[in-house]
Amino acid sequence: MTDTGIEITAELVRSLLAEQHPDLAGLPLREVAGGWDNRQWRLGDALAVRMPCTERAPDLQRKECRWLPVLAPRLPLPVPRPVRTGEPSARFPKPWTVMTWVPGEPLDTAPLRGADHAAGTLAAFLRALHTEAPAEAPAGTDRGAHPRDCAEGFDHFFRAAVPRETAAAVRAVWEDAVAAPAWEGRPVWVHGDLHPANAVASDGRLAGVIDFGDLFAGDPAWDLAAAWVLLPAGAASRFFEVYGRAGEATIRRARGLAALKCLFLLLMGRNGERGLPGGKPTWGPVGRAGLDRVLGGGPA
Repeated sequence: MTDTGIEITAELVRSLLAEQHPDLAGLPLREVAGGWDNRQWRLGDALAVRMPCTERAPDLQRKECRWLPVLAPRLPLPVPRPVRTGEPSARFPKPWTVMTWVPGEPLDTAPLRGADHAAGTLAAFLRALHTEAPAEAPAGTDRGAHPRDCAEGFDHFFRAAVPRETAAAVRAVWEDAVAAPAWEGRPVWVHGDLHPANAVASDGRLAGVIDFGDLFAGDPAWDLAAAWVLLPAGAASRFFEVYGRAGEATIRRARGLAALKCLFLLLMGRNGERGLPGGKPTWGPVGRAGLDRVLGGGPA
């Protein structure tokens, strides 16, 4: 169901395609599990239909359609690209999009192998993405702030999900991030939501990055947290060596933000185990593994 109470079915998606993009309506259509703001349907081998199901989703899709054509050509990994747009209609009152499909399995079900290769690949991707953003680039909303301004969210996730035996160590990492100096550079492009369900692997290697709905211009530490959240154990040092642009304060902020993201993954995993709405059972194990990497320390 969407927030408007409309059930998104294969019949609805196919009827919208037939109405607005009839040349695509005959391609095989199958639902893809997962998604938060959008329901996704695979369309043929190379495309995906993204149907918004939350109030904020249309704005996120418009952002992707505006900026991914600008960013994608400079990025060394596949990312979704807009192919068609769907207009609101009597059948479905929200805009929707047809995007390119990025092949691979999400990292919450297919973790990366080979620490050095994974570190180098992710670092090269983020070096290419983290270029100075133009003045008209979107600002951060619920993401992008200094850790000190995220205390309420951290405390919520900490109370709800932190493993008791690691609570003191997690709190120490967070307080160190809060004490770190703020980003003083020019705002750069930031993916904003790099977690295991938004990156895909093929044969154990990073093969693509998806879901740029939270894209913003700001502090790269929000993406650099992926050194612990996405990469295998022991890869953070190599990642920051290849990335080459992160000073001590940025790494401290990134490590604290990684702890925040891992607690969120743990909470969503726990909710999934309990069958609660929005829960993701596969997120708990990757959240715990990421938290263990965070507590293992920063790069040497």
